[in-house]
Amino acid sequence: MSFFSAYKKFFVVFGIVSMGIMYLFYNALKPKASLPIYQPTMVDTQLVDSTVQHVKKYHQIADFKLLNQNGQTITEEDYKDKIYIADFFFTTCPSICPIMTEHMVEIQKAIIDDPKVLLLSHSVTPEIDSVPVLKQYALKKGVVDSKWNLVTGDKKQIYELARKSYLVAKDDGDGGPFDMIHTENFVLVDSKKRIRGFYDGTDPKDIEKLLEDLKILKALEAKPSQ
Repeated sequence: MSFFSAYKKFFVVFGIVSMGIMYLFYNALKPKASLPIYQPTMVDTQLVDSTVQHVKKYHQIADFKLLNQNGQTITEEDYKDKIYIADFFFTTCPSICPIMTEHMVEIQKAIIDDPKVLLLSHSVTPEIDSVPVLKQYALKKGVVDSKWNLVTGDKKQIYELARKSYLVAKDDGDGGPFDMIHTENFVLVDSKKRIRGFYDGTDPKDIEKLLEDLKILKALEAKPSQ
């Protein structure tokens, strides 16, 4: 006992140093959380317009100009330096859209106090989803204007965004006025307008993954190199 008493301070310091070294080794060996930066070549060709299928790097969401539920012009500038989640829907959809919208409402609740993150929903039937229709839908679903834009506008522009930018639509909707794209995808976009994730907007587990990936993306963006 006298031996341990004499070297008590040494053993305490040694123990602290050992734990510090073990912690550093653990963090060095632990896989770093990351997210891919999706390019058109990484996505099913059915979902990508032929004009961009060859793109291997530098893909970004194109500039846009649409109207939201309040009749305000919404452009890429409204999402500058923001992370956002985008989807495509229509207010009269009887199948997947109600489920997707409810999941967007859940996401809205999760990000309501986060100024870094926004939502963007594009109508795929803009000829039906006028500004007043979108406003009524927004009020019914509890859309918070400062967090979530429901947008309408030029059909060709919206469909080109779906095929050429967000990479989520199997056709371009050129078959006639009642032809429409239909996709369940939610798309996670970073502050540099790059796609960082695709999620099934009808699947609760995918929504959980989206929210986890959102945390990872925020952490990555907090690092200057990301």
